[in-house]
Amino acid sequence: MTLLVKICGLKTPEALDVALAAGADMVGFVFFPPSPRHVGYEAVRALGSRVQGKAKKVALTVDASDEQIATIIDALKPDLLQLHGQETPERVVVVRTRFGLPVMKALPIAARADLSPIRLYDKVVDRLLFDARAPREATRPGGLGKSFDWRLLENLKIAVPHVLSGGLDADNVAEALRITRAPGVDVSSGVERAPGEKDPDKIRAFIRAARGADAAAAPNQIMSRA
Repeated sequence: MTLLVKICGLKTPEALDVALAAGADMVGFVFFPPSPRHVGYEAVRALGSRVQGKAKKVALTVDASDEQIATIIDALKPDLLQLHGQETPERVVVVRTRFGLPVMKALPIAARADLSPIRLYDKVVDRLLFDARAPREATRPGGLGKSFDWRLLENLKIAVPHVLSGGLDADNVAEALRITRAPGVDVSSGVERAPGEKDPDKIRAFIRAARGADAAAAPNQIMSRA
């Protein structure tokens, strides 16, 4: 199965075009005002129209209301909703049912005990995303550019596809994939020159490194199944 690569937190046409040209499978847009990657409805309407089916559009929200999600869907017409807050499994079911879109739920990871919610969510989501747990004093969820111990995901077996996030960049994504064998990777701050400001060269380098690691692992995976 081909590795899924997601570039998240896109705000400008230039960065979006680079991600699409470099072969990103998913492009993410953040709807959360405290984030430096937050994008407004009118801006995302224009950005979304540039995608033209070249990648899946992902709307990232944090504990958003139904009304907010409806407005986001009207503006972006996303292919996937990413819930990155404290949404319960019950809330996931409500969102999937009401809006009829696939849902990816982010789970914060810092210790092995943080894997226990998987069994609650993998029955109601289409994908899971594993991100580093934010520090206690943080004002935003997510890894905030930090990684977690990838060994926690070794030999992980779950019912739905999952995506690895948190502190990834072009220099460490190959090692992260070697350890976790994750079927997908997600990056945001790891391809930026400043918070919220994407670096085209870093986007290209990340996708190239991820694809290279995936290609290198393929022969070993085939041999292990033989």
